[in-house]
Amino acid sequence: MDFALTEEQTAIFDMAKGFGEEHIAPYARQWEKDGTIPKELWPELGALGLGGIYVSEESGGSGLGRLDATLIFEGLSMACPSVAAFLSIHNMCAKMVDTFADDHLRETVLAPALSMQKVLSYCLTEPGSGSDAAALKTRAEKTNEGYTLNGTKAFISGGGYSDGYIVMVRTGDDSARGISTVYVEDGTPGLSFGGLEDKMGWKSQPTRQVQFDDCKIPATNLVGTEGDGFKYAMAGLDGGRLNIAACSLGAAQSALTQTLQYMSERKAFGKTIDQFQALQFRLADMEIELQAARTFLRQAAWKLDNNAPDASKFCAMAKRFVTEAGSKVANQCLQLHGGYGYLADYGVEKTVRDLRVHEILEGTNEIMRLIVARHLLAENA
Repeated sequence: MDFALTEEQTAIFDMAKGFGEEHIAPYARQWEKDGTIPKELWPELGALGLGGIYVSEESGGSGLGRLDATLIFEGLSMACPSVAAFLSIHNMCAKMVDTFADDHLRETVLAPALSMQKVLSYCLTEPGSGSDAAALKTRAEKTNEGYTLNGTKAFISGGGYSDGYIVMVRTGDDSARGISTVYVEDGTPGLSFGGLEDKMGWKSQPTRQVQFDDCKIPATNLVGTEGDGFKYAMAGLDGGRLNIAACSLGAAQSALTQTLQYMSERKAFGKTIDQFQALQFRLADMEIELQAARTFLRQAAWKLDNNAPDASKFCAMAKRFVTEAGSKVANQCLQLHGGYGYLADYGVEKTVRDLRVHEILEGTNEIMRLIVARHLLAENA
């Protein structure tokens, strides 16, 4: 088995990490205070091909694999996991348009999404349907002109900020087969937004409810086929789970690197604290956890790239393991900073707050366990 990255993959990681160090890290704390990410950032990422990481080259995307994507998100999240995760959401939407939409939508939405002149948000979750996503209530009634939408989406990253929304709606019965996917352009009459959510972390991402009140869209805004929307929504989640795991990995690795530097300078009882064996053991445990997480994540990404029959199981396992390992390491890094770790100036407390939500979104880690258990039972049947 060859665990080495190719020369191209190493360059991809270095590019993402370097961009983050120059264009994101110096401003991340200010963006958190402002509660927004400057829109000028996205075209710079688009120019690097990061607006359509796994959109096909035929459609103008980068045509990279899921393993390549994890390298990008690991590198970017070393600067700020909130910014990196928002880019992951946009890429999930762009991939859905590329894979399932007709020529009309691909021509009108995809090109500006790839350049990131147009930023996209993913709208699945509702106030009453989180883990049970198939229970969504937002309805799209068919009309002579297209569809009329009514309902509310919750916890939407980019709500009131993004230029377009990929929305899962009910066009049929109450089953998963009654769900379709539509595209709603910002500024469409009947589209409105709730107040800005005050969150524990991911504060630079504007998060709001997205509301539809007799919101009318043309029939050409249907993505793919009516009744296949839930299938489309789920198709992007394996990759999304890997991306969010990569964001945990990169941010936790950055926190550990920062902690090593801090401990080499901070003195107690006449010597730097990195010379205390008890603390060295904790550093070793964190490095072991992160290396195990990295190997697991890349194995799952390799399986997804190669359409392995157990890819979804491994994506669920990796998402659960890596996000919890990332949170654990970040929290330990805060502890090793002592009182300084609790101060915003050192940045570690931001990492702890940002990573906590990774155990909830893209399917909670309880749902990841459920997916794994179902695979195990099916394999044993």
